Amino acid sequence: MDSPMCLVENADGELHVVPGAIKYLMGLNQQVVVVAVVGLYRTGKSYLMNKLAGKRKGFALGATIQSKTKGIWMWCVPHPEKRHHTLVLLDTEGLGDVEKGDSKNDAWIFSLAILLSSTLVYNSRGTIDNQAVENLQYVSELTERIKVNSSSAASSSHDDEEGGDAQFVQFFPNFVWTIRDFTLLLEIDGRNVTEDEYLEHSLELRKGGGKKNLMYNLPRECIRNYFPSRKCFVFPTPTTPANMPHLDSMDEADLCGSFRKVADTFCRFIFQESRTKTVKGGHKVTGRMLGHLVKTYVETIAKGSVPCLENAVLAMAQIENQAAVDEGQAVYQSGMEEVKALFPVDMGQISAHHLRSDHQATQAFMKRSFKDENGDFLKALAVAIAKHYADLLIQNEDASEKKCVALLEKLSAPMAQKIKEGIYATPGGYELYCSHHDNMVAQYRAEPDKGVRAEEILEQFLREKTLEKNSILQADKKLTENEKKIHEEKERSAVLEQEKKAAEEKRLEMERTMEDNRRSKDEKLKQMEEKMKEEMKQQERDFHRALECKMQEQKDLLEKGHKEKADLMRQEIEEFKKSNKPEKEGGGFLESTNQQQVGHNHEVERHLLDISNFFNKSKTEKLGVQNYSAPLS
Repeated sequence: MDSPMCLVENADGELHVVPGAIKYLMGLNQQVVVVAVVGLYRTGKSYLMNKLAGKRKGFALGATIQSKTKGIWMWCVPHPEKRHHTLVLLDTEGLGDVEKGDSKNDAWIFSLAILLSSTLVYNSRGTIDNQAVENLQYVSELTERIKVNSSSAASSSHDDEEGGDAQFVQFFPNFVWTIRDFTLLLEIDGRNVTEDEYLEHSLELRKGGGKKNLMYNLPRECIRNYFPSRKCFVFPTPTTPANMPHLDSMDEADLCGSFRKVADTFCRFIFQESRTKTVKGGHKVTGRMLGHLVKTYVETIAKGSVPCLENAVLAMAQIENQAAVDEGQAVYQSGMEEVKALFPVDMGQISAHHLRSDHQATQAFMKRSFKDENGDFLKALAVAIAKHYADLLIQNEDASEKKCVALLEKLSAPMAQKIKEGIYATPGGYELYCSHHDNMVAQYRAEPDKGVRAEEILEQFLREKTLEKNSILQADKKLTENEKKIHEEKERSAVLEQEKKAAEEKRLEMERTMEDNRRSKDEKLKQMEEKMKEEMKQQERDFHRALECKMQEQKDLLEKGHKEKADLMRQEIEEFKKSNKPEKEGGGFLESTNQQQVGHNHEVERHLLDISNFFNKSKTEKLGVQNYSAPLS
């Protein structure tokens, strides 16, 4: 992206996605790190975004009292430190713009920034005083505007969420507070403190009850409870007041040295510490998936409903999983084009190509799919591959038949000419005919690459020539009646022997297709299990990260003398543990999901077994092999 583009338009107090921006995201297959900046208008948010993009210009800075950024603007640039990742920068319109006069609109912009980002930068000016914290009033409204689980999406109380605020900690972005034009000393009670200590001091709660203390504590409690990590940067004034309107056109060297130093530290922190965007379940988000999320959230808000993380993920999963099926199918078909061009080939060749392409197709599916909990989409891919493979087997057989028939016609042409000329209609003609016939069959057998129907087509050919051969035998006056009977019996034995070879050829082909099906089924189950294990590990990491945050918060409350709040936090932690606890004591997080995995695997295996049976039945009927079966597992 050479420059930013509007992602969510804010027109007349209503939010709409911009189709061009969504289209751009849909074409972005890399995983994304999403950094959103929010804050009061005219506080220099856009400068930080341009700095992260490595550009002096891009997001409009606005040198007047009017807010320049309306809605949410997006700039996608290559991530400077994470390979194969895209850094998505979201610049939001300023909160509290007097021209809007609609705090509800501000709240939705703020909520969208949280829903879409992996790091949220809150930008303010001056100091972190009570007014600065109160300007974050939107934090205290988040439970009314964001739901984690679909079961509580219709409710306005976050008490319906299992585990309370800990649920939000698992899925909310990291929080970075940037303070611009900071002129004070970083001291508390005469002691030098770090920027982070300054932030934590500003977020300390007041003891005691009363409405005043409750109102003071509310936004601070929300910030402490919802965000998994907090970081603070204080920026001195970058230049003289007279030069501030020209900040975007000034050379970096002309800016204050201490300002440049903080800006560089800020950028390094964002590049190194901002995580890849994930959604509920630990699934890493690509640009395409981010596009789905933007559409889902904005459309939900436009309908007057509350965005729900679980519902958005499920809606995205449906779209992505179908796309994963299509992608897997395309990978398989592309992989089989090479062997298709060589038809006819023997069963070993097409089988090897099939298993390799099937493996690659399943890998492509697994990479893109998620939350395919019953294996329905994996089944759809397996069905599509099974049908395509069955069609290819038939095409290969047809190519084999065509080649074998043409070869036999070519090899038997000289003999047909000799019959016309009456060469074999003389005493001893049968012996000459047999000699030419055996030579022709030997030539046929010596011809390479005839494919999988070589013996069957030869058997059909020999059966068709039986009458011709018998006519020549009966007309040969050199042979006695007894010798003719011996030759007839010998011919019948030869035809029966060829029938056995043709049947064996079919049996081996069917056996190979059944073995391919078994190996394909096992491979899919193996890849599904590996994917589920990795997903469970990610969920475990999210769970422990949330738990550590809440336990640290409880510890801080106890140290500061907030025993009552610490007790409430302890109860919340217990509820959170309980909601992620195995039914029997002594298990870890992974054990609690083990039963779910086993049930899921059985469901997927049943699907794949159905496909195997369907494929084998269909293939058996097409090959004409009756009453043959082999174990599938």
